[in-house]
Amino acid sequence: MRLSRIALAALVLVAAAALGFGQSVELVGAGATFPAPFYSKVFDEYSKQMGVKVNYQAIGSGGGQTQLKNKTVDFGASDVVVTDENAKTFPASFVSIPMVEGSVTITYNLPGNPTLKLTSDIVADIFLGTIKRWNDPRISALNPDVKLPNTAMTVVHRSDGSGTTAVFSDYLSKVSADWKSKVGVGQSLNWPVGVGGKGNPGVAGLVKQLPGAVGYVELIYALQNKMPYATLKNKSGNWIVPSLASTSEAGMVKIPDDVTKVNLTDSEAANGYPISTFTWILVYKEQNYDNRPKDKVEAMMKLLWWMVHDGQQYAEPLAYAKLPAAVVAKAETILKSVTYGGTPVLK
Repeated sequence: MRLSRIALAALVLVAAAALGFGQSVELVGAGATFPAPFYSKVFDEYSKQMGVKVNYQAIGSGGGQTQLKNKTVDFGASDVVVTDENAKTFPASFVSIPMVEGSVTITYNLPGNPTLKLTSDIVADIFLGTIKRWNDPRISALNPDVKLPNTAMTVVHRSDGSGTTAVFSDYLSKVSADWKSKVGVGQSLNWPVGVGGKGNPGVAGLVKQLPGAVGYVELIYALQNKMPYATLKNKSGNWIVPSLASTSEAGMVKIPDDVTKVNLTDSEAANGYPISTFTWILVYKEQNYDNRPKDKVEAMMKLLWWMVHDGQQYAEPLAYAKLPAAVVAKAETILKSVTYGGTPVLK
């Protein structure tokens, strides 16, 4: 009996599927909300070009690290350098690959959305709960042209384990002895005051909803939500507006051989915005575990290589700074150190 062309085609497709031909690779990642707009864009563009799909869940840096520890994702994403102590809790050695540079802004909800100047000690005291009202004399003195209301502040912070929180608290610990001793640095903190929101979107949403609110979000979230953000005085004594340019400037410092230890908060750069950071993707150094298919590993490593090279073109339109050339070179070395069965995946 002769088969119709449609039936024959169907049989070919079934046979191809059975043999594993024609199936696109799908990768799973989870973690930081800080770079989520950038990741969403580059994963979409790469899928169009190469047919590799990426299912990325923006659940916070702490969640991304936990998922990688549990080996339920192909890669984790974190805005914070993993400490040596935390690294010991992972089941195997991993590498951290820098992706882009971003900045954390201080945003607020005030009538007319004025642009405010704030010093580091004032920012620390706001989040410590020492400064309670917007017309506090210290804030008024810095902003004589702004009519500040006698409105109580509602501090909004992250409720989830967050690299953004780790970056922000690292900055505060460098500029405030009180913050360092009373609260410290971490992805999750025992906050002195305030209410929590999940992810950068959750904090941005609460700040927009609550009159008098003040919080911290990645620059792109403030821009997307048309929210005001403060101009900060940096370590050099210069007033710096958070922007693509000032974020890039923060990274213009000496890069150590171990790029995974680079910390840009309270940067020495004269024109750098003081709450800037690299953001990272984490993968296990040896990829031959839990029966991982080699072709899937190769697809992931090619994606990561593309992200630190061609993918950088999508950073600036989303208010992230591209990786400096020196950091790209170091990222290449890190990527080439990843192995499958002891053999480098990328040649």
